[in-house]
Amino acid sequence: MSAPHRPPQPRSCRAPATLAGLLLALAASAGAEAAVDPPPSGKTLYQSACASCHGPGGRGAPPSLRGFEDPLPDFTDSSFVSREPEWDWTGIAFEGGPSRGFSEMMPAFGGVLTVGELATVVEYIKGFGADAAWPRGELNLPRPLVTGKAFPEDEAVLATQVDTKAPGRIASKLVYEQRFGARNQWEIVVPFGWHEVPVTDGSGQATSWTSSMGDIAVSLKRDVYHDRDSIVSVAGELFLPTGDDERGFGRGTALFEPYIAYGQILPAGFFLQSQLGLELSFDEDKAKNEALFRNAIGWTGQSGQFGRAWSPMLELLVGRDLVAGEDFVFDVVPQMQVTLNKRQHIMANVGVRLPLNKRDERDAQVLFYVLWDWFDGTLYEGW
Repeated sequence: MSAPHRPPQPRSCRAPATLAGLLLALAASAGAEAAVDPPPSGKTLYQSACASCHGPGGRGAPPSLRGFEDPLPDFTDSSFVSREPEWDWTGIAFEGGPSRGFSEMMPAFGGVLTVGELATVVEYIKGFGADAAWPRGELNLPRPLVTGKAFPEDEAVLATQVDTKAPGRIASKLVYEQRFGARNQWEIVVPFGWHEVPVTDGSGQATSWTSSMGDIAVSLKRDVYHDRDSIVSVAGELFLPTGDDERGFGRGTALFEPYIAYGQILPAGFFLQSQLGLELSFDEDKAKNEALFRNAIGWTGQSGQFGRAWSPMLELLVGRDLVAGEDFVFDVVPQMQVTLNKRQHIMANVGVRLPLNKRDERDAQVLFYVLWDWFDGTLYEGW
């Protein structure tokens, strides 16, 4: 049976009923939204998922309560908590300790909590050691091949540059850096290398390879300002005349290099690093005073959500001897840094230094380094 026909109501009768229905619907919607519980806080998630092992205050629960003897980190220690980016910690929590070469006792929460929830937990954990004197780990930007960094580090680096044209030259240096206090770093650099030299034998002119140590350098660096996305440091480096300058392995005089270094996090994974300084000679007959400006811009991406990190960079290098009539010297250095192991504390970078002017006097060089962030583990861990 069809429904009975009802004559249409006048418009003046329908409008109030429609408005009343709309208001009732809005009120019901607001009430439903108010009835939905807010998302759990980082503290709530930490207490329910992490505190049984890491302790309610972040110092680690006793082995008798957590059921295993593996040592746990102290989240209240700012020197530890501040070093690594929050995203790295989120990845470990999501994929588990073995994903970065750590203990299997650190479970993977990816099947229980979302990435967003784990990021909230990590932010809460970082608050246990929130001493503002320590710059946050996100400011430890990828190391360029030439430009000095602002972030104080615990690293060992083996860096090499190779001339692309004869006479052959391979210049290497071993760099050791160590932080002390919240803002400071000391460094020692030991250079060494090989290059071709002309020799005379029975058949005429020839070349032979020779090697020696270069001018050892020591330096101090201090972070003088940092906020969430930027850092500024001042440093001074002293080069000692330890090399054999007669064979081309030194400058023959001491040099002092004061400089300012700056790092800036940019949107979408990009970053900027700059260095402005002077190279002051103790004997200008052997080495000229020089002004330098170095700038690196780059971007970091990952294989997958938490995988291997890739950081293409481009450096612009500007130098000028502080002598009347001297021209500026310009170079560019395209390069790529990549993490080599799961823990991402072993990295490599390779690039080419290309002269932009005075190319009749200067040739391209291949530059590369291998870096070990030794605070994060030994050379054999995390593969």
